Amino acid sequence: MNNKKVVIFSAPSGSGKSTIVNHILSLHPEMEFSVSATSRLPRGNEKDGHEYYFFSADEFRRMISENMFVEYEEVYTGSFYGTLKSEVERIWDKGHVIIFDVDVKGGVNLKNYFGDKALSVFIKAPSVEELRKRLIKRGTDSCVDIEKRVSKASQEMTFADRFDHVLVNDDLATAFGEAESMVDDFLGA
Repeated sequence: MNNKKVVIFSAPSGSGKSTIVNHILSLHPEMEFSVSATSRLPRGNEKDGHEYYFFSADEFRRMISENMFVEYEEVYTGSFYGTLKSEVERIWDKGHVIIFDVDVKGGVNLKNYFGDKALSVFIKAPSVEELRKRLIKRGTDSCVDIEKRVSKASQEMTFADRFDHVLVNDDLATAFGEAESMVDDFLGA
């Protein structure tokens, strides 16, 4: 029915990506969230298999050597993120459309891998300063980590033109509406 379609949302940290993805999921029961794999430790109340599949860096490297990923990236030294082939097959086997919530390079890699089967959306905050405020307000990262993320975000913004659509998340209600239209058009709703 869905011809194995995927929807990719990517953004720098703090752009509102997860909020928009959760909104889209609430409207589309035929879509299912792809849980990414990571070698970082769980944060807060994160649970293995729910927010991420957690592996050690050594396990992750072994899985790379065994070609178990659609895409992966070493985001920071020893900190890997990736999309397991088994996760893609698990969701498609149910006849669902996959929705990805991934970092910017992961989004570009997924779009390259899935091609026309994929809708890729780059979400950006209205400014780097607004991004910094959102990360501080989130309260999950140290000041050093926030500055690392803000610096990385500036670099990630240069990838926006490699996505099908760019969505500026200035007003959440407007961003929800724009995201809904993009997804509905892609799915033929």
